[in-house]
Amino acid sequence: MQHLTTTVARVLFGFPMAVFGIFHFMHGANMAGYVPAWIPGKVFFVYLTGAALIAAAVAIITKKQGRLACLLLGALLLIFVLTIHLPALCNPEFMQMAMPQFLKDTALAGAAFAFAGIFEKEET
Repeated sequence: MQHLTTTVARVLFGFPMAVFGIFHFMHGANMAGYVPAWIPGKVFFVYLTGAALIAAAVAIITKKQGRLACLLLGALLLIFVLTIHLPALCNPEFMQMAMPQFLKDTALAGAAFAFAGIFEKEET
């Protein structure tokens, strides 16, 4: 039963990351507006993020380099929290829209780090 639940959990966690990654490619120009102003090449970074999300999803679902993928995914999500969502929370105009994204990415980062621990236990 544990094998089934961990497999289902990996797919339920990884699949949305792949979808988020695909959305980055489908809506790159629109998402570029969320990239902080001090970062050049906004659309490039949106596409790079999309590729990273898809790669993480594949690694998590297939258990190939899953621990590394989860550590990097957790770090990426915390970078989003610190550079995109936290500054938006400080702006009263965007606070209501930013809070759900802040909480989502914080929770997903925590889950990614938890999965990294699970992968580490499975590898040893």
